[in-house]
Amino acid sequence: MSAVDIEQFRIKREPFYRAVGNEIALYEAAYNARMPMMLKGPTGCGKSRFVEYMAWKLERPLITVACNEDMTASDLVGRFLLDKDGTKWQDGPLTTAARLGAICYLDEVVEARQDTTVVIHPLTDHRRTLPLDKKGELIQAHADFQLVISYNPGYQSLMKDLKQSTKQRFGGLDFDYPEEALETEIVVLESGVDKATAHKLVQIAHRARNLKGHGLDEGISTRLLVYSGQLIHKGVEPVAACSMTMVTPLTDDPDMRDTLNAAVQTFFG
Repeated sequence: MSAVDIEQFRIKREPFYRAVGNEIALYEAAYNARMPMMLKGPTGCGKSRFVEYMAWKLERPLITVACNEDMTASDLVGRFLLDKDGTKWQDGPLTTAARLGAICYLDEVVEARQDTTVVIHPLTDHRRTLPLDKKGELIQAHADFQLVISYNPGYQSLMKDLKQSTKQRFGGLDFDYPEEALETEIVVLESGVDKATAHKLVQIAHRARNLKGHGLDEGISTRLLVYSGQLIHKGVEPVAACSMTMVTPLTDDPDMRDTLNAAVQTFFG
C-alpha cells in the first residue's frame, strides 16, 4: 500500500463534535492501549461523528463499513476477482485497515450476520491477527490498527444481538442524546438557525422521545433536528420543515403523526 492509499482515508478537516462527558479522554486511553471499542446508543445521537472526530484528533486514517444483513465475511476481508489476466485478490475494508494501521469502524454491526462478525474475533484479542483462509495468508495487524463497532441497543432482539463471546472482546462507551442546552448549541452550530428556533426544535424532540415504546420505536434524533434547522435556515416554513424531517421519516401511523404534528404546532403554529 502506498502513501496515496492511506491518505484517502484520512479526515482532512476537524469534524464538529461537542463532548457530553469524558468520552474523548476515555477513547484516547482505549486507543493508546489499542483496545477494541463498542459504542452503544440511539440512532442519530453522534456515534459516527464521534469516531470521525477521534480519528481526526488521533491523526489516524478511518475506514467505515455500513453493516447490513446481506454482508458476508468476504465483504469484510476480501475475495478473488476475475479480470482479463485471470484472478487477483482484492482486500476488503477490514483487511485494508489491518494492513494500513487504520481505525476500522463497523457501523450498526448487529445488522450483519453472526457468521460474518466472528471473523473479527482474532483481531480483538492478544493475537491481533486476521486469517485470510481463501488466500492462505495470516495478517498481523499493524501496530496502529484499532477496531470500533457501534449499534443501537433499542432495536435489538434475541435474534439480532451480538454474542457474549463477541461483546466481551470490547471496551464500551454509552451514548445518548445531549442534554437540552448542549443539543440546542449543536443545532445552532450545525444548521445555522438562531438559538430560539433551535430550542423549539429540541423541545419537540423531547416530547417525541417520551413516546418511545408508546407508539414510536425511536425518538427524534439530533441528526433530524439539524436537518430541520437546515431547511428553516434555507427559508422553508418551520411547520413544513418539521413535518418533512421530524414527522414523516419517523412513523407511518396516522395517530402518531397527528401527535407529532400537534407538538410541532405547539411551538411553530
